[in-house]
Amino acid sequence: MNTFKDFMEYSSRIVNDEMIKSVERLKAPEKLKESMSYSLQGGGKRIRPLLLFATLDAFGNDPLIGIKPACALEMIHTYSLIHDDLPCMDDDDFRRGKPTNHKVFGEDLAVLAGDGLLTYAFKLITEMNDFHVSDQVKLQLISELAIAAGPEGMVAGQVADMEGESKELSGEELQYIHERKTGKMLMYPVIAGAIISKATAEQLSHLTQFAYKLGIAFQIQDDILDVIGDEEVLGKPVGSDIENDKTTYVKLYSVEGAKERLHTFITEAKQHVRACGIKDDYLISICDFVENRSF
Repeated sequence: MNTFKDFMEYSSRIVNDEMIKSVERLKAPEKLKESMSYSLQGGGKRIRPLLLFATLDAFGNDPLIGIKPACALEMIHTYSLIHDDLPCMDDDDFRRGKPTNHKVFGEDLAVLAGDGLLTYAFKLITEMNDFHVSDQVKLQLISELAIAAGPEGMVAGQVADMEGESKELSGEELQYIHERKTGKMLMYPVIAGAIISKATAEQLSHLTQFAYKLGIAFQIQDDILDVIGDEEVLGKPVGSDIENDKTTYVKLYSVEGAKERLHTFITEAKQHVRACGIKDDYLISICDFVENRSF
C-alpha cells in the first residue's frame, strides 16, 4: 500500500469482513446474529483498528497479526453505541444515517446484541494464532482491553458523562470524562500494537502519551463538529450537545478556542510518536486525519 488512504481503506475492509464472518460462524440464534451484524455494518471511521494496524506496521510487522484484537476492539465499541442509543441512555433514533438497533430489532434484542458483542470480543483475542504471539501476550491484550472498556475506562467515562449532564463542568472534569469515555478505547490499539511488537519501555511510554493526546484531540473535534459539522456527512443531527445542555470543549472555550486546543494536542501527539524511532508515517497521517476530519 503506497498511500495512507489505501492503508485506511484496506484496514476498514479487512476488519469489516472479518467481523461479519466471525458473527456468521457463531452457533447462536439467527435473529441475534442479524442484530449484531446490523450494527457492525453501520460503517464508521474504524479509527481504532487503523491505529492498531498502523502501530504494528510502524514496528515492521504484518498488520494482519492484529486482526483479532482489532475486531474485538471494534465489537466492544459497537456494543457501546448500541447501548448508548437506547431510550434509557441517549434515546437516539438514528446512527450514521440508519435507524438505531433498538428501532429495528426492539430494545430487548438490542441489549442482548450489545451483550453478545461485548462478551464474544474477548474470545476473539484467544483465537490469535500467529507464532509471534504467545499466550502471555494474549492474556496481556485481554487484560488491557478489559481495563480500557470497563469500570476504570469507557464505562467510568459514560457514568461521569451521564452525571455531568445539565451541570457546568470545569475543563478538568470534562477531560476526565473524555480520557475514559473515548480516550481509553483509542489508547488501547496503540498499546496493543506496542505489546505485540515487543516495544521498549521508552517506546511504550511515548506511544501511550501519543495515544492519550490523540484521544483527547479526537473528542475535541467531535465537539467542534457537533456545532459546525455537516449533518449529511456526519450521518447524525448536529447541535445535540447544545440541545442536551452538555458541557463541551466548544462551550468552555468557543469554536476557535477548541480548535487551538485541538491543534496543541495533535502537535504534542506527533512529538511523542516521532520520539520512538519507528516508521511513523501512518501514525502521523492519523493525527492529520483526526485534526481535519469532517465525520
